[in-house]
Parts: sequence; structure tokens; C-alpha cells
Amino acid sequence: MRDGRRLAFEEWGDPDGTPVVLLHDTPGCRLGTVPQDMMEARPGVRFIAYDRPGYGDSDRGPGRRVAQAARDVAALADALGLGRFSVLGRAGGAPHALACAALLPARVRRAAAMASLAPPAAEGLNWFEGMAAGSVEERTRALTDPVGFADRLAARAAAIRADPAQLLASVRDGLTDSDRRIVSVPAVSEMLLRTYRTALRTSAYGWLDDTLALLSDWGFDPARITRPVLLWHGALDTFSPVGHFEWLAGRIPRARPVLDPQGGHFSALEALPDVLDWLCATPRTDG
Repeated sequence: MRDGRRLAFEEWGDPDGTPVVLLHDTPGCRLGTVPQDMMEARPGVRFIAYDRPGYGDSDRGPGRRVAQAARDVAALADALGLGRFSVLGRAGGAPHALACAALLPARVRRAAAMASLAPPAAEGLNWFEGMAAGSVEERTRALTDPVGFADRLAARAAAIRADPAQLLASVRDGLTDSDRRIVSVPAVSEMLLRTYRTALRTSAYGWLDDTLALLSDWGFDPARITRPVLLWHGALDTFSPVGHFEWLAGRIPRARPVLDPQGGHFSALEALPDVLDWLCATPRTDG
């Protein structure tokens, strides 16, 4: 990168296919957005994913904002010779996908934001309403005691490196019945555990910086997005409550809102095939 950081990425699929840039969850890494079997089922797609700064093999970028994702994705696209591309972000990656749509309108063809949070200063939104108690506690601690929060994350990351299943166990109060069913599928659980281990293998800095970025000014206004955006959400999600989806759907001009009335947070994984089909479609109305 121009500032001297190294950004780790990986790609799969057809090198001449339709490019889709994947933005991972929090915590997460390049391995954890789309399961391998779904990528293999789309032979005409070029999937590209990277570790956000501080995760996996990417160098840290302290103090980063959500908007930085657009600069990193643009640099990655330039390095790979991409012209226009689509972006897909799930959960913690979804606001970063929206940043690309907002700040790279000439490059991003379509964007999908699945289980996204809204900005922390979202006018008229009770940001914590409907959120699992554990998530409220963690995010409140990050706002009120960032040093203590950093120490706590470092300890959690060390424990997760030894046993990645601890992360899923620690958020069990926010899992719906459908979430528990989905994460118990062997292919999904293996992907998640590999993702957590890789994401946190050297430090918790990516997790820390992601959390602080999501709770701070994002550096762009979702209402200024001009690209087509598919917003997918599970109505029962307690990590990203449905009010966040409703707020974004009411403000992004070309949003296509899709709400699963029985879906939880991890139901996004089951919705991925339809979302990928939409991202890779080539209607004449994209501009």
C-alpha cells in the first residue's frame, strides 16, 4: 500500500470471470465470507477477499475508519487490474461494503450488505434496541473504556487461538434457533473456526480497530450512495437488530431491501446464493 502497509488477499474462481470483492465479518479474515462450495458452484465468478488491517496477514492501520475500506479496495483492484466490480459484505463487513459503494461510484457496479449495522449517529434510531445483552455490554465497554476493552479483547483472542469454538460459545445468548442449526453444519462450523483462528493468529488489533471504527463516524453518508445496493437482513438478528436494516433501507436511494422474517444473524449464509446471483447479474439499469 502507499503508506507502507501490507494487505493480504486471496482469490478463487475464474480469473476472467465477473469480479466480486468480499468483505469479511468482525472478527474475521479473507477465508470467512463465502463458503468454498458456493464459490465452486459459480464458475463464471472471480472472488477476491482480503484481510482488513490488523487481521490475519495484513498489517495494522491504527485509528482507521470504515471509509478506509474504499481506499484499500481501490488499491487492491488497481493491483489486480480490475475495472468495475461488485462488493459483498456480511455483518461487520457490510458497512465496509457500503463505504465502497459510496466512495467508489465509478468502480463499484453493485453492492450487497448483509446483516449490516447502521452508523452510530443514525438520526432517529435507538442504536442498542433489540441487541443481545452481551453485544451491548461489549460495545458499551469499547466506547467508555477503550483501554480496558483492548486488554479484554487481547485475552479473548489468545483463548480463541487455542480454541476457536470459544468465540461462538461466548455469543450464545444472541444466537437464534436457526443460527444454532446453521453453525452446527460441519462445512459452516469448519469455515468459521478456521476464520477465527486465522483472523486472530497474531493479535486482536483487527478486532479492536474494527469495533472502534464501527462505533465511530464512518467517514461517509449512506444517503449519498448512488449504486444499486441489496440490503439483506434477518428479522430476529440480535447482533445487528432489524431497526438498523430499516434505517439503512429508508436512506440509501437505490436500496433493494430483503427481510427474512424468521432469519437470524447467521441466516445470511443461507441467503448467499440468491445474493450472489443478484450481484453477478448484468441488467442494463446499473448505469
